[in-house]
Amino acid sequence: MARERIYLDNAATSWPKPASVVEAVQHHMTELGACAGRSGYREANEVERLIGDTRKQIAYLFGTHSQEHVIFGYNGTDMLNLALHGFLQRGDHVITTTVEHNSILRPLSTMKRMLEIEVTHVEAGEDSRVSVDAIENAIQDNTRLVALTHVSNVTGAIQPVEEIFQVAKNRGVRMLVDAAQSAGHLDLNLGETPVDMVAFSGHKGLLGPLGTGAMILQPEVAELLHSQRQGGTGTKSESDEQPNELPAKFESGNANVTGILGLRAGVEYIREQTVTALHRHTMQNVSRLIEGLQSMPQVRILGPQNLEHRTEVVSIQVDSFDPHELATALDSAFGVQCRAGLHCAPLMHQHLGTLGSGGTLRFSLSIFTTAEQIDRTLEAMQAIVR
Repeated sequence: MARERIYLDNAATSWPKPASVVEAVQHHMTELGACAGRSGYREANEVERLIGDTRKQIAYLFGTHSQEHVIFGYNGTDMLNLALHGFLQRGDHVITTTVEHNSILRPLSTMKRMLEIEVTHVEAGEDSRVSVDAIENAIQDNTRLVALTHVSNVTGAIQPVEEIFQVAKNRGVRMLVDAAQSAGHLDLNLGETPVDMVAFSGHKGLLGPLGTGAMILQPEVAELLHSQRQGGTGTKSESDEQPNELPAKFESGNANVTGILGLRAGVEYIREQTVTALHRHTMQNVSRLIEGLQSMPQVRILGPQNLEHRTEVVSIQVDSFDPHELATALDSAFGVQCRAGLHCAPLMHQHLGTLGSGGTLRFSLSIFTTAEQIDRTLEAMQAIVR
């Protein structure tokens, strides 16, 4: 009899997916099969309709009706690169934080060398959250952008995005939010907080397939942003110039139609269940996990103590255990699958003091994680560390 798989690596990619996501992927692969925006027969028209509806579903999820400003890409990293390389100019000053994933840190490091942009990394506090005042104090005359993650992929700490946006707006600075770990988990209402650029992957909290990502742009920023990929769009083919109309300006080459239609089903599922209800359910299990881990004196739990300031990510260190060895033991002996290491966020580990000790062991839950699975994970941890 096969051992049950307790999958707690949803911050890397969510699994399992809703049945509707699998069905949508299969429907395109077996029934539709067409590209987007390239032909005029029935199946191609249906693909175009469904992709347009995916933009609408994403826009509504984020509290905006501006579906033409939803841009598709290959993943969240692709979208962040478009935002950073397409917006920043030589000599600009950028404010970011020590919480960031390499998807922000590495493009900025490259641009610092190539374009002489200036980068300030604002330190997180003891609870892994960034101070709004610290962001405001870092703004200079040549500051053009604040780029920060909504949720830390190491500690689950929620950053005060809404408050930081107001500070940036008041000072005439644009803002980019990496919502890879918050999309589908937290409400970010762009009708109330019109962040200039919000980028996210589709395969995590939005429950879509790998190889999907999107960005929502405010209209005035879409005009300022330069395309980073030129080529066929299915429009204005008589011209060798990249179209300026959205979304073609940023979407050259064939789209990952299979993935996008799967993403559509994932977003529909979330909207039907509501982000608020799903988050409440997940956080009940997060609370259960943290409470159980707190009973083990060898375990150090990283990140905010206040559950209102964190999401479904729980990182730990265990006395006398390398996190990679612990992850291997949990998987091989108990079927508990989590992630060990630096999680592509080196400055966060430097801040936590975990950079030189192999990083952390990270549990990340999903809406499909059960209380029974949490209890079995805690039993496995007890068996290993006692």
